[in-house]
Amino acid sequence: MTQSKRIYVLDTNVLMHDPTALFKFEEHDVFLPMMVLEELDNNKKGQTESARNARQVSRFLNELVVAHGNRSIEGGIRLQRPSELQLRASDSLGRLLFQTRPSDPGKGFGTVLPDNQILGSILQLRIENPSTPVVLVSKDINLRIKASIVGVQAEDYENDRALDDFNLLYTGATQLPEDFWKRHGDNLRSWTERGRTFYEIKAVPEDGWYANQFLYLPGEEDVELKVAKLDGERAVLQIVEDFRSPNHQVWGINARNREQNFALNALMDPEIDFVTLLGTAGTGKTLLALAAGLAQTMDVQRYREIIMTRATVSVGEDIGFLPGTEEEKMTPWMGALTDNLEVLTHAEDHGSWGRGATNDLLASRIKIRSMNFMRGRTFLNRWVIVDEAQNLTPKQIKTLITRAGPGTKIICMGNVEQIDTPYLTETTSGLTYAVDRFKSWAHSAHVTLRRGERSRLADFASEVL
Repeated sequence: MTQSKRIYVLDTNVLMHDPTALFKFEEHDVFLPMMVLEELDNNKKGQTESARNARQVSRFLNELVVAHGNRSIEGGIRLQRPSELQLRASDSLGRLLFQTRPSDPGKGFGTVLPDNQILGSILQLRIENPSTPVVLVSKDINLRIKASIVGVQAEDYENDRALDDFNLLYTGATQLPEDFWKRHGDNLRSWTERGRTFYEIKAVPEDGWYANQFLYLPGEEDVELKVAKLDGERAVLQIVEDFRSPNHQVWGINARNREQNFALNALMDPEIDFVTLLGTAGTGKTLLALAAGLAQTMDVQRYREIIMTRATVSVGEDIGFLPGTEEEKMTPWMGALTDNLEVLTHAEDHGSWGRGATNDLLASRIKIRSMNFMRGRTFLNRWVIVDEAQNLTPKQIKTLITRAGPGTKIICMGNVEQIDTPYLTETTSGLTYAVDRFKSWAHSAHVTLRRGERSRLADFASEVL
């Protein structure tokens, strides 16, 4: 065994967070203490995401053990699933090692806490493999602290991170340099089509633009553009519509800042099927999504109805045994919906529907749904709003987005500074994952909203508290 090879000890929470973690350590070996198997067994019951993951880990382990045959497990099992193609040489694969003998209770940890038993098995593993570095991988901060105290190297599980640093996340809007028009003046072509102005310029890789990315040039030559098309060395830019004008409202509301204007352009564009909105509290995410949804459901009738769902803190759990429909049980979670509907129904103008658009009428076109029952559904011509999406895992985000049928538009929004789901961080949240993976798709758009628009009290509180 070479010095560069390591043995990674996986904690239970890592496997319950990502069942495929077993196969993510390439040429390194993976060690599972007996207590981890016990905890997987104790957590396998139920319909929660973590219970499903625990059962999946057990299936993976059974698959590996069955493929290993009647040979001794003492020397380890090759970490390659039988269903996978032989893409890598056998010597480049690590082994799966199990704890085959009880750890010595005289190590000073006792056998009461599961964490202590895991640490005891790691210390014994180091004695048995003195020339190989042993690393504990856990999402439990306290266990990592305990490991550090006794001299065991510990790391967080980072294989599922969408990106290394959250500050590198795509924002959806970029400021152009002041000499932008001078630089592209010689090879600029412009035209008007259906009342919209387009510019074709030469694109350079250094720009790093994506389809439907918003661009702006502040100052005297103030202009707001959208990357309408990227074709090799040419980029087609389109001047965005100005929803800040009183004459250009969306269901009675106007954009109050540049980012809100970009968001409304993305929400009102029928060619965009997936929109992600990031922003802190009070930036207008829910209000904009609802207003655009109502305008296109009630006025234009592009969509049949609005479906509103959100990641409750107990996402995936039962929503209760009390009497009531799915909608009635989800209503307490939907305070943001009712607050924003109050704003929209008291606006001065509602387009062709006028002030006769009552709450009862809107309620007939807005459905509140629980995420628990999304599996297997297909939404046709629906406007789907997923609120608090920062609390979803990448797997849950995939489950939701793949519900979209023809003519459906999905809006995912949230504030990654307010993650309530255990073991999720800014870089591993499903919302961050979706923003990063969809940025290069021609039918998606993303906007990060930065300015709060609630009140001077809320703005001041967010700064000083």
